Amino acid sequence: MNSLRKFLLVTLVAAMAAPASAQAKPGCQDSCGNLSIPYPFGTKPGCYYNRAFLITCNDTTNPPKPFLTKSRIAVTNISLHGQLQILQSTAYNCYEQSGRQASYNLHWLRLSKFRISSTRNKFTAIGCDTYATIRGYLGENEYASGCMSICDSIDYVTNGSCSGIGCCQTSIPKGVRYYEVTLESYNNHTRVWNFSRCSFAFVVEEDKFNFSSNYLSDLKNVEKLPVVVDWSIGNETCEVARNSSGYACKDNSNCYEVDYDAGYRCNCSEGYRGNPYLPNGCQDIDECNDPTVLNPCEKKCENTAGSYKCSCPKWYKGDGIKNGTGCTVDQLLVIKIALGTAISVIVLLVGFTLLYLGLKKRKLIMLKEKFFQQNGGLMLQQQLSRQKGSTETAKIFTAEELKKATDNYSDDKIVGRGGYGTVFKGTLIDNRVVAIKKSKIVNQSQIQQFINEVIVLSQINHRNVVKLLGCCLETEVPLLVYEFITNGTLHDHIHNESKTAPLSWKTRLRIAAETAGVLSYLHSAASVPIIHRDVKPTNILLDENYTAKVSDFGASRLVPLDQMQLSTLVQGTLGYLDPEYLQTSQLTEKSDVYSFGVVLVELLTGRKAISFDRPEEEKNLAIYFLSALKEDRLFEVLQRRIVQEGNTEQLKEVAVLAKKCLRVNGEERPSMKEVAMELEGLRVMEQHPWVNSELNSEETECLLGDTSNTFGIESTGNTTGAYDSTREHIVLPLDGGR
Repeated sequence: MNSLRKFLLVTLVAAMAAPASAQAKPGCQDSCGNLSIPYPFGTKPGCYYNRAFLITCNDTTNPPKPFLTKSRIAVTNISLHGQLQILQSTAYNCYEQSGRQASYNLHWLRLSKFRISSTRNKFTAIGCDTYATIRGYLGENEYASGCMSICDSIDYVTNGSCSGIGCCQTSIPKGVRYYEVTLESYNNHTRVWNFSRCSFAFVVEEDKFNFSSNYLSDLKNVEKLPVVVDWSIGNETCEVARNSSGYACKDNSNCYEVDYDAGYRCNCSEGYRGNPYLPNGCQDIDECNDPTVLNPCEKKCENTAGSYKCSCPKWYKGDGIKNGTGCTVDQLLVIKIALGTAISVIVLLVGFTLLYLGLKKRKLIMLKEKFFQQNGGLMLQQQLSRQKGSTETAKIFTAEELKKATDNYSDDKIVGRGGYGTVFKGTLIDNRVVAIKKSKIVNQSQIQQFINEVIVLSQINHRNVVKLLGCCLETEVPLLVYEFITNGTLHDHIHNESKTAPLSWKTRLRIAAETAGVLSYLHSAASVPIIHRDVKPTNILLDENYTAKVSDFGASRLVPLDQMQLSTLVQGTLGYLDPEYLQTSQLTEKSDVYSFGVVLVELLTGRKAISFDRPEEEKNLAIYFLSALKEDRLFEVLQRRIVQEGNTEQLKEVAVLAKKCLRVNGEERPSMKEVAMELEGLRVMEQHPWVNSELNSEETECLLGDTSNTFGIESTGNTTGAYDSTREHIVLPLDGGR
């Protein structure tokens, strides 16, 4: 009962704390217009904690308007719980029907001390031909994020939904003090001009914004939008601050640290209410007379500092609490009641404890069974029972096995994070070291496809594919168990050579050939064709012998034998994403060919597929590489060490092969089988140079394709819109390829 009393007490105090705690420093202005100004905020020197907490009140308007420090940032609410609400304008970019820009407004925000709340705000973009970017700094490091909003008709737009059709949203990182917003359009709104003439982007308090299709045309006329800012005191921990002269938490208050950065805030101690930053700002609550406090005293209530006491009048005995022994004149009766109550309570506690433990255990068993069935466990068991005796099948692990293997999924066991889940290193009971992938929530409509994928991947016996050992379906999200690969990712070896041994060109060529062989196998030799859909260096692992192991089939799709392509949500990694797939949402095997072409370019150049640190024309590696080929500048973009080490003619042939893979029209790209054969042919010629000397020029052309056309690229049309983005992974709901 005491726990219930404390819970109700805290709840009631919290409900009334906001108006009661809004106290300014004595002799200081406590409001500006409709805004209450509690200390540590103030309007003049001596009234605020430091200049970061200055509120400038413009008295020339009616009502007066408050602003943060000397800026033009309007403040609408201040909370002593560490947040304040400000108003910010919207960035927009509007076009005429011809596609010429009609008007625009840029937007940025810089805070010297406070931070944009990552839990209360969302970065939002509106428009039917729009992609928006938010850039800024996290401490000394730059960050960039953004989202894309596309729609062909106002009929596809849903009010209240920001899923990427007319409106999209993404989260703000923790600790952001500065950001700037930019807007771009693929076709300058010419195709959607009759109902969406502008692109808009802004940061807004998530609970205060509800998307409407009307915003596609008139959001410029909407007043400034609310944004929540987190504030804290100083930059020390509570322990350091307590020993300093500027310690802000006053009498009867507690210090607590902000979770995302240095600094702290103050709260009134339990039993007190008010402003913890002012001397005597936290006042004792009179529990005996305060109607908002639950008072369990039967006879007499005595208020104490931070609490209260219950007692009985003269001639009475007991603890004076209504739910305790109360107050009574009969001592024997009191003893009997106390003894009976104690025994009853003990019996009830023991009974309730046993019942609770039993129900908890039963609930856990039922929950595991629910997840097992929900994740298709029965279906998978049936499929595996049919496989027994024919091939090695996947094992269904229990949740306890994998929990023990990873020390309860300790952060120390995390070896990688990706767009589709987190990978842990684990040791099974038989001492096998495995990689355990905890995926994101599986769509229930895709359970059949997930089960088929597990069955197919468990039967893939390819030396260059990470072996799927089994799965666990007793948790909310399915867990996949793979063999553990020890030597990291190809991405680490290409782009972090300071931390890993550099790869020779011979090794790179072998890795490329092995990876191409895997994709060829998945496309044409597997029992059911598989499109990987996320081919990139981070998904190519290397074992102790630097042998390639293709991994992460979280985005892969099985292709029925009677289909040549699939209509799907657009998924993948920017920089590797097939532009034709992005425009049509029609997934084919040639989408993997394009992604592999980008990997080939990375192996040749040592550059990342997308980098905002490079000049504008070099940000997208595929476009820059093709441009260099067209201008006969191949050896300017190749990695210097590779040029010095590799065979010049061989490098040219691989560059031409990469160019073929990067063709915008998927039908013009070679198949992965053809790519694998060409790479293997190049390896053979390197290992047996007499083979190359015996081939005449016609045979070489036949094997490697037309290489006499210098390194020009065919006209591909306008594809720049497929590459300029700031998110690593995107998901675009497109209808019918539009």
